[in-house]
Amino acid sequence: GMYISESEGANFWLQVLTHLNNRGLKDILIACTDNLTGFSEAIHSVYPKTDIQLCIVHQIRNSMKYVASKDQKDFMKDLKLVYKADTKDQAETALLDLEEKWGKKYPIVIRSWNDNWDRLSAYFEYTAPIRKLIYTTNAVEGFHRQVRKVTKTKGAFTNDMALLKLVYLATQRIEKKWNAPLQNWGLVVQQLAIKFEGRLELDLATNKMKS
Repeated sequence: GMYISESEGANFWLQVLTHLNNRGLKDILIACTDNLTGFSEAIHSVYPKTDIQLCIVHQIRNSMKYVASKDQKDFMKDLKLVYKADTKDQAETALLDLEEKWGKKYPIVIRSWNDNWDRLSAYFEYTAPIRKLIYTTNAVEGFHRQVRKVTKTKGAFTNDMALLKLVYLATQRIEKKWNAPLQNWGLVVQQLAIKFEGRLELDLATNKMKS
């Protein structure tokens, strides 16, 4: 769906999720978000069973903004041990090491990782192919960049509908490039069906999913 609002908050996101629910969206298995204000809470209020994964790439970018240039290379080397760990236990050990080494110098950065850890670490519950799907919102950001290329040259719009029409037409053009199959999708969807038993069923006779 496409929605316009002057601000993003829990009430706005609740309206979006409610609208999707009313249109027939019965369930969301996993939601990857940029930790926008009120978004996770709105998701859980409508779809309480949804697993929420915060975008690791956005968390890294936001963290590095507050790390001095001279420390960024070493800090990033230590941070990779956290989000590229094989297991959640290994990641948490690396996070403790990160805090011990950098906590006094960059307390706000470390606190952000600790405060958001439950939702940053959700992807450790899944296998590597599924992790790749939910690790980041970069695919969405790529779509947004293409839309901005169209809208930023217009300067101003006479009304909201004029903006929506332009974005809709741009989306139709962008969608034509969405033809690459997801890597290892057959394996991934089987793992999802097992993980979310009863919420995602595979119909092998028709090669379709039921949810």
